[in-house]
Amino acid sequence: MNTKMIPNPNIIHPIKDYEDEIYVKPTITNPNIIVGDFTYIADKEFETHVTNFYPWSKDKLIIGKFVQIAKGVEFMMNDANHQMSSVSTFPFYTLGFEANVPKDKDMNYKGDTVIGNDVWIGQNVTILPGIKIGDGAIIGANSVVSKNVEPYTIVAGNPIRVIRKRFDDELISLLLEFKWWDKSVEEINNLIPILTSSDLDYVKKYLLDVIKRQ
Repeated sequence: MNTKMIPNPNIIHPIKDYEDEIYVKPTITNPNIIVGDFTYIADKEFETHVTNFYPWSKDKLIIGKFVQIAKGVEFMMNDANHQMSSVSTFPFYTLGFEANVPKDKDMNYKGDTVIGNDVWIGQNVTILPGIKIGDGAIIGANSVVSKNVEPYTIVAGNPIRVIRKRFDDELISLLLEFKWWDKSVEEINNLIPILTSSDLDYVKKYLLDVIKRQ
């Protein structure tokens, strides 16, 4: 009989008797925020971490599965943008003056913010509008993410700089092809010895064998 635990991504509090860490997906009320299963934040709630995101927003915040979000992380969206191509940056059109709404091209909107799967975002990180962070990336604490981050890359700083790739190109390519986060919970349970192994040669051999059989 299979006695392995089957975690539920639709509960809010995955840790018994502990409220300061939640699964994000079941708490979302804003239709422009899309979050995958098992993504968590080290806080009692999530949506106040998404700033400058008004009801008329045109863009989306899209976060993948199994993302780990520390305390104090801020996802800064486009809606508090100001027109920098003009003489004044003051938003006259929102504050009662007789002014036309600037064209989108003059506001330099960056589009959707997209966070991949299995990304670790450290404490007090600020992610600027329109940023794309690849699967498996790690963002160091107190960083300002002002440019896109490649998959399985460690970055840190204000503004961020690349520290190093987590793995060699072959292993990164295998992980991006394998997409363990898209497997069923039962399959992921069985993959835990692989996902938690530090023997990267063993992991690489396993992934090569599995992908060849697919």
